Amino acid sequence: MAGIYIHFPFCKKACTYCNFHFSTSLNYQKTMVESMLKEIDLRKSYLGEELIDSIYFGGGSPSLLSAKLIGEFILKIKKIFNVSDTVEITLEMNPDDSSTDYLLELKENKVNRLSLGVQSFFDDDLKLINRIHSANDAIESLKKIKDNFNNFSIDLIYGLPYSDIQKWEYNLKTALKFEPPHISSYALTVENKTVLKKQVDNGKILLIDESLVEEQYFYMIDLLEKKNYDNYEFSNFAFPKKHSVNNNGYWKGNPYLGIGPSAHSFNGKYKRSWNLKNNKLYIKSIKENKLLFDEEKLSLKDRFNEIVMTGLRTSSGISLKTIREKIGDRYADFLEKTSEKRVKSNDLYWDADSLHVSKKSKFISDGIASDLFLINL
Repeated sequence: MAGIYIHFPFCKKACTYCNFHFSTSLNYQKTMVESMLKEIDLRKSYLGEELIDSIYFGGGSPSLLSAKLIGEFILKIKKIFNVSDTVEITLEMNPDDSSTDYLLELKENKVNRLSLGVQSFFDDDLKLINRIHSANDAIESLKKIKDNFNNFSIDLIYGLPYSDIQKWEYNLKTALKFEPPHISSYALTVENKTVLKKQVDNGKILLIDESLVEEQYFYMIDLLEKKNYDNYEFSNFAFPKKHSVNNNGYWKGNPYLGIGPSAHSFNGKYKRSWNLKNNKLYIKSIKENKLLFDEEKLSLKDRFNEIVMTGLRTSSGISLKTIREKIGDRYADFLEKTSEKRVKSNDLYWDADSLHVSKKSKFISDGIASDLFLINL
């Protein structure tokens, strides 16, 4: 199985925390779309005969695209690649873009899953992080989406400045009123080269204590488990059979092709690449039938460390069988040996041949993973 990711690099407004590649200058969207459609032709051999089970429109704000244009991308992909009859086609959407007419047009153009960027149901939070929509916009958007789509996800952020457990409880319970099949919830992260980073460094915004962020995380786990959501990855929760196909593909190490400036691709083995992060140069290169990208070849050590990092974040854990098949016996033996200390401290546990993070240690799973990384073997 494989996936295709379409990165649309435009937004109406810049969120303070975002470090993804995008532009708020919307003047050359048409030329960009033409270039991205052409890139699909130029990359037609990348995935070979792999069966495509996910097409994902991200960004940026891909809901700025007309449903007709999204349909053009889907038709071209289906024409060129080996696409599953049950392919999951997801569009990231902003609440202010979700008119009923647009939703119906998306369905007509074969989009079958939406990911709504709510982040918070409090206007003061949304203003703080410079979101373009209001809390009421989010509510009205969810009403329309629930009426028209049976597969959708809500994005929320915890650990926001000045937040507390009561505000976080309200956000979660408001989201749950719409019975979303999927919830993605991420801790606010201060990334370099963002407005938020400058605000924090200048003392204009004060972050909450890490212990409060952890309290919000565990409250979310407990509440959503009671509502029958699978915490199938550290930040992702879903009803059974509603796990994101796109997300699962990444964590399982499946191949994927990224289309658009800055989009990443992976051949499923030992080669990763990423497109030029410059809109004008991207358009120029595609016009000249050139693909400008950087790439890296992953060593066995790199592959092992990636499997450890992604595996510990998922409910599937790290499979010794997978490591033996993909990398080799000595790497599986290394994992068994290095995990002993964390198993004794009850941070990790074995379930058959799979290594998992215990519930009490989920919040520090990335740190635990780094302890298991291979430096030399």
